[in-house]
Amino acid sequence: VVTDESLLVLDYDGRNKTVKASEMADIDQSGMSFGEGPRVAAFKGEQAITSAMIDLVEGKKKTLGYVTGHKEPALTEGTSPITVLKTFIENENIKFQELNLLDVNAIPADVKAVMIVGPQYDFSDREMKLLRDLWDKEGRILLLLDPAAKTPNLRGFLNELGVKVNNDRLMVFLRTGIQELALMRDVQARFLGDSPVTKRLADVRALFLGGTSSLTLEPDRVRAANIRLEPLIQAEKGYFAEKDYNTDDQAKFQADAKQSSNVPLTIGAAVEKGGSADQRVQMNSPRLVVVSNATFVGDNAITQDQQTFSLSEEALRRLRWIVLVFMPLVPAVIGTIVWWQRRV
Repeated sequence: VVTDESLLVLDYDGRNKTVKASEMADIDQSGMSFGEGPRVAAFKGEQAITSAMIDLVEGKKKTLGYVTGHKEPALTEGTSPITVLKTFIENENIKFQELNLLDVNAIPADVKAVMIVGPQYDFSDREMKLLRDLWDKEGRILLLLDPAAKTPNLRGFLNELGVKVNNDRLMVFLRTGIQELALMRDVQARFLGDSPVTKRLADVRALFLGGTSSLTLEPDRVRAANIRLEPLIQAEKGYFAEKDYNTDDQAKFQADAKQSSNVPLTIGAAVEKGGSADQRVQMNSPRLVVVSNATFVGDNAITQDQQTFSLSEEALRRLRWIVLVFMPLVPAVIGTIVWWQRRV
C-alpha cells in the first residue's frame, strides 16, 4: 500500500481492497484560507465500505487501458518511472492492461477508460478512430501531454472538443536579490476546487517540471455539440505564456512578461459531452481530462525524492489521489466525486 494514511483493508477469497479514511467523508476545506481546519461535511463510510465489499464479492477487477506504442513510460517493474502510480491504482483492485492500439481492431469492451501519459510520437489515423470510438461509447480518457512532442492528431482531437493546446511555454521571473531576477520554466500551479474532479485537491500547489504549455478553452464553440469544459489546474499569478520559448534572450522574456495579461493560465481541464451540469443528476457520458504536462505523475514527483513538491504529507496524499479521481473506475473510492459517478 503506497500511503501512510489510515485505512481499512478488506480481504475476500484471496482478493483485497483498501478503503482509506479520506474516502469515507466529504471534507469541507473552505475555511482553511481563514485559518480554520477542514471539517467533515458528510459521512459516507457505509457507502464506501459496502461498495468495496460488493467489488470483492463479485470478483470483477476494473480494467484501465494504458496506451503504449508512442514511447510512453514503460510499466515494467524496476525500470518504470511510474511505479508508485501503478502500485497505488492496483491497490484499488484495478488491473493495468497495456494497450497498443495498432495491435487491436477495437478497444476491448471491458476497458472503459484509457490513460495516455506523455506520448512522444503522434497517433495514426487508425488509432485516433479507436479513441473516437471509445469517446462515442461514453468512455473516459486521461491525457497527459508532453508539450515538446509533436502530436498534431491528438491535439486536433482536443481541438474538436474545444480545448486548444497552445504552442508556448509558461515561465515566470523570480526575484533572487535586490536587483536580480531569475527565469523559472517550471510551473507552480494550483488545483481549482470548483470542479468535483479536483475538489479534494482544492488550492493544493504543485510544481510541474519539464515544460508546460497553456490551454485555451473555447466553450462557446462546442456548446452546440452539448460539450462542457471546465478548468482544473491553473498557474500561479505572475506566469506568462512565451511563444518564442527556444530563445535565450532574457531581455525579450522580460519585455514579454511585462506585456502579458493577468488572465489565469490553464494547464489542466475537464471535458464532458452530454450529462448534466447538476451534480445531483447521474448520467452516463463520455469524459476526458487533459493536462499539458506529464511529469507530475512520475515517481520522483509523487514521492518527493527530488523535492519537486513543496507540499505537506497530507497534500501529497491528496495529490496521489487525483489519478483515481480522474479515472471513474471504482465506486468506493470516488463516492465523494459525484461528477465521475454518473452511470447508467
